[in-house]
Amino acid sequence: MMPGSGTDSTKPWIAGGPVVILVEPQLGENIGSAARAMGNFGLSRLRLVNPREGWPNDKARIFSAGADRILEGAALFPDLRSALADVKYAFAATARERGMAKAVLGADDAARQAGEHLAAGEDVALVFGRERTGLYTEEVSLCDAILTLPVNPAFASLNLGTCVAVVGYEWSKAASAGVLPFAAPDKSPLADKGDLFAFFDHLEGALEASGFFRSPEKRPSTTRNIRNIFHRLGLTRQDLATLHGAVTALVEGRAGREARKERHNAEAAARRAEKAQLNAGENDPPAG
Repeated sequence: MMPGSGTDSTKPWIAGGPVVILVEPQLGENIGSAARAMGNFGLSRLRLVNPREGWPNDKARIFSAGADRILEGAALFPDLRSALADVKYAFAATARERGMAKAVLGADDAARQAGEHLAAGEDVALVFGRERTGLYTEEVSLCDAILTLPVNPAFASLNLGTCVAVVGYEWSKAASAGVLPFAAPDKSPLADKGDLFAFFDHLEGALEASGFFRSPEKRPSTTRNIRNIFHRLGLTRQDLATLHGAVTALVEGRAGREARKERHNAEAAARRAEKAQLNAGENDPPAG
């Protein structure tokens, strides 16, 4: 089933990716929003460091909008050191320059490097700080690189769930090589020139009958302009079928369409009656 939200329980759940660590998140709502963003972009491993409102948290479940499995699998830690103990490489998300001799990466480069570490069997963590104060400098020092975003320097504070969503998006894009989940449906084949010319004849005949070409002198240039409009569109066979139907409907009008429908119905009824008579004749017993 697929409701309007885009959730589809028939599709496989994408899991894995870097560990997401939320350090002392203050609100359950933000934990839930972060989990929802993780689910959106194929991140499934959540670690919580000393959440202020305790754990589990009902508001987190509500705001996760169905990403319950991520919350149910979340691991709880007393501090960032213990949350990072089994991780080989960690990115600290921060909007502030910390004066540390660490690589500073955007979310796209961090996602690419995270994929390389994971492919080499080295576990990776994305570390996000508190809603009000972010990560402490000591916590940033525990990580290998800094992850930051090109935000407005005068208004750089992002909502926790939003920050996870932006980084998660870059992770998903890198992991999928930018392949989108669906594409435009296959178009009908392009119309042959012969089909296009037949439509021109149909349209121009209808325009002539309606009195559209008022000036014989201007008719050639007007005709060329009309044809060029349709040439530019790259019409398909289905497009032409639709346009033929539209021209026919305009020419006939409602009364003409109703009359044509009645003729078709009468012809169909006559064919059925003829078929019934033939069947009745075949079933008659032989004379004698």
